[in-house]
Amino acid sequence: MTLNQLTILSAHQGLKNKEFSASELAKAYLNSIKKQNKTINAFITVTEDEALDQTKKIDKKISQKQFGQNLLEGIPLGIKDNILVKDVRCTAGSKILSNYRATYDATVIKKLKEAGTIFLGKTNLDEFAMGASSETSAFGPVKNPHDLSRVPGGSSGGSAAAVAADMCLAALGSDTGGSVRQPAAFCGVVGLKPTYGRVSRYGLIAMASSLDQIGVLAKNVDDAAVLLASVEGHDDKDSTSRDFEFPTELPKTTDWRNLKIGLPKEFFAHGLDPQIKNKIDVVIKKIATGGAKIIEVNFSNLDYALASYYILMPAEASANLARYDGVKYGLSAPGKNLLEIYLNSRTQGFGDEVRRRIILGTFVLSAGYYEAYYLKAQKVRQLIHQDFQKIFKQVDCLLTPTTPTPAFKLGEKVNDPLAMYLSDIYTVPINLAGLPAVSLPIGQAEALPVGCQIIGNHWQENKILSVAKMIEEMVGRG
Repeated sequence: MTLNQLTILSAHQGLKNKEFSASELAKAYLNSIKKQNKTINAFITVTEDEALDQTKKIDKKISQKQFGQNLLEGIPLGIKDNILVKDVRCTAGSKILSNYRATYDATVIKKLKEAGTIFLGKTNLDEFAMGASSETSAFGPVKNPHDLSRVPGGSSGGSAAAVAADMCLAALGSDTGGSVRQPAAFCGVVGLKPTYGRVSRYGLIAMASSLDQIGVLAKNVDDAAVLLASVEGHDDKDSTSRDFEFPTELPKTTDWRNLKIGLPKEFFAHGLDPQIKNKIDVVIKKIATGGAKIIEVNFSNLDYALASYYILMPAEASANLARYDGVKYGLSAPGKNLLEIYLNSRTQGFGDEVRRRIILGTFVLSAGYYEAYYLKAQKVRQLIHQDFQKIFKQVDCLLTPTTPTPAFKLGEKVNDPLAMYLSDIYTVPINLAGLPAVSLPIGQAEALPVGCQIIGNHWQENKILSVAKMIEEMVGRG
């Protein structure tokens, strides 16, 4: 048995049956990190001592027959390095926070600690989650385990690469415009972005507060459901956190004949790689053969989604990042006066992409431009939300590609921001509408993973996970 290739459910069963100990399981992943991290660069910080200390407590519970209360008990996870874990360094992939240690646990971390989860370390990411390739990190780019010359996607590229390379059983990421689903597609794993407000953002370093959502990356759909079920729920410390009536369950495979699957015409237009389209078409044909009703749908305002997103997101980011001034915490560069301290700290602490988005966001919020850009983008966002609501009256869920292309080469788009932003074209609309979506692998194109995205209405995670599970089993059967 290769311990670092198990799923959450199989690892839980193995621990329960005493086939191996929690310490042995964690060491298998820690050894994998030691062997591969210098090459892949998926982890910024590895918390080996803390992880092994925690496994001793789990092994004691196993020996005393007190184990098994939670499916995540003793399960080794990676945590994106913009989610706070008390007393552990949290950098957000930025030089300005390179020595910052969290003073409290994020709500999701508190829940996972209560579940008995083992934290292996903090995973690499685009600086402040700003990027689609995990190349903007101050700690160096992450590489795709399937092809080290290519990107793993971003900004949760470290988490996706770590799961794909068997460096952790599953991982947490954050998704502002596709930052869980796009790297999941590039790395051939499952990535789930929940409904906005389903998972508390307390303790997540903010980029764009109305778009950010903590998500999960896992080896299969079942594991994604298990991890989401452990971190979801209302939180008084997050004013955007919501109560809901549909707690996440393990996916249940049902009959395709009961489902109406929507295919948005705009997602299959010019720009989609032919090989990805072929893979999606195969899935669609199998679904139709199974009895599902395939319905082509149209969006009235989807063409404006990317433009709207890249006005709203930088605007919110510019406000959120104002706190990094070289005075309160983080990097502080000397200056002759307070203004120079601000300027020097931010110039030395922030990378090019972060500075670009701060400048853009400040511009669209400035006097004379607020109504022309920011306010108009908010109106477009509402129209996109209304489009989705009309369409969900016709279908149960939507099926789309996750990305327009497979993983691209390192350095290929890093100097072309517009080309980089287009990598998010199929994921951004979901964040604007606050909807849940899951990406799952459906095969390969020239040895690179291809992802398929299932989009649901608000709070319909159980439905999209069940559909994803059926596709997963269907693809697995060939």
